[in-house]
Amino acid sequence: MKQVILNVDGMHCCGCENRVKNALSGLDGVIKVEASHELGEVKLEVQDDFDCSLASDTIDDLGFEVIK
Repeated sequence: MKQVILNVDGMHCCGCENRVKNALSGLDGVIKVEASHELGEVKLEVQDDFDCSLASDTIDDLGFEVIK
């Protein structure tokens, strides 16, 4: 298991956090998701073989931007 922190731009409220959490929770290999619009970040606990680009693409598809 590993932890990944993504900086995300565009989350402005708890509703944004929930959209991100719900979308990422459905991905294979994701164990736990925490999102904070105040900090502008998403913390993931994922399996060791999880492809983090999948999380980034999912967030981008929701209309938010992962800052690299």
